[in-house]
Amino acid sequence: MIDPIHYPVLFLTALAAGFVDAIAGGGGLITIPVLLNLGLPPQLALGTNKLQASFGSGSAAWHYARAGLVDVRACWAGVICSFVGAVFGTLAVQCLSQALLQRGLPWLLAGIALYLLLQPRAGTAPGRARLQPATFYFLFGLAIGFYDGFFGPGTGTFWTMALILWLGYDLTRATAHTKLFNFASNIASLAAFLLAGNVLFAAGLVMAAGQLAGSWLGAHCVITRGTALVRPVFLTMVLALIAKLLWQSWRT
Repeated sequence: MIDPIHYPVLFLTALAAGFVDAIAGGGGLITIPVLLNLGLPPQLALGTNKLQASFGSGSAAWHYARAGLVDVRACWAGVICSFVGAVFGTLAVQCLSQALLQRGLPWLLAGIALYLLLQPRAGTAPGRARLQPATFYFLFGLAIGFYDGFFGPGTGTFWTMALILWLGYDLTRATAHTKLFNFASNIASLAAFLLAGNVLFAAGLVMAAGQLAGSWLGAHCVITRGTALVRPVFLTMVLALIAKLLWQSWRT
């Protein structure tokens, strides 16, 4: 369905998306419009995007774990709950409307951006945990995982802010853990798209190669530069996501 002549474009698109996503999330803002502009139907574009995004989030999580920023054994409950939540979200999207979320989400994201602007030291250093990890992973794993399966945009933003506000993580460590939970919910959603036959494998695997390279580069930058890099990129992607959602709401 996609002419092989476009594969270099898909590779470079995924490379850029993987780099941005490993740092701050929001890679779908780059990849999905490109897939749609190449003529893919929405469901096929979303399924193919989940395939390549799973490689990116999995690769970034692995690099962060190797660097000691993620203790997988300590947050396995979050991984499981994210997966389960995404399964239910993917099932729910088939019978519920996304319209209310699409209208309300920009305001929630705007609140996050405003908080970060008014609290310039938020996430610059570890803070105080407000919830026990088990409680946090159960509540937020199910909720954000469900959201990722149901709608998706801003999932990484919500995970990062939740980890900062409720577990007291700094921005670098929160970003690292976000990739692990994103990977779990991506895999759950990908399974649903695969069962429905809505994945274009050739294009998805070309993009996966770009994601692997981009996520390695992005994770390396975060590991070496930390919050000084993550904060401005994170804010930029939040504002870009707000603009995209408002534009979509205005069009409809």
